[in-house]
Amino acid sequence: MNKKALHKISYGLYVVSSLSKNGEYNGQIANTVFQITSEPVRIAVSLNKENLTHKYVSESGVFSVSVLAQDTPLKFIGKFGFKSGRDIDKFEGTEFKKGTLGTPIVLDHTIAYLEAKVTDKLDVGTHTIFVGDVVDADVLLEKPPMTYDYYHKVKRGTAPKTAPTYIEEQKKTEKKTYKKYRCKICGYVYDPELGDASQDIKAGIPFEELPDDWTCPVCGAPKEDFVEID
Repeated sequence: MNKKALHKISYGLYVVSSLSKNGEYNGQIANTVFQITSEPVRIAVSLNKENLTHKYVSESGVFSVSVLAQDTPLKFIGKFGFKSGRDIDKFEGTEFKKGTLGTPIVLDHTIAYLEAKVTDKLDVGTHTIFVGDVVDADVLLEKPPMTYDYYHKVKRGTAPKTAPTYIEEQKKTEKKTYKKYRCKICGYVYDPELGDASQDIKAGIPFEELPDDWTCPVCGAPKEDFVEID
């Protein structure tokens, strides 16, 4: 079975946020958000059971969805996608507002948002699908949304293992001109043939010659958190 066929299904990229029973905020990157019905306006989101946001949605019964713009920086995606709310406050330094249901709604790089109250949920193994009735929504910017395809092909982003669409990359056998290095934190691969436009690193610069203060463009990890790959 060629699992890459699943990559042909269209997805977006969103920040799903919620709050705990004690009023603490957390959010995560999600790509599986979809509308179910129009009357009432109902949406669903798939969240991994290991994620803190899953716990908060389960506790509070509410969640918000921020639709990310196509030009969202990788470091912002890395903050919400590869950092854990158990270790850092993701909302520190992030512009957001409190929604009608009390949920935090991320505004940075957001073109539209929705806020929903959970009406049902479905256990699907590693994930739970939360179904919610939309109580508030708005459009903030007239920009194209970030699609999952664009995120992978243009932004060269990666997916965490807790993502519902995660597929482990197989080792390639083609001859490489440059040594490639993979981030141990998020899986981003630095390819010298492509460089790193986000930090003005031109193509053709080997990993060993990157500045000492260079960091992973996705999660912000330092050079010492990269390993050479075959």
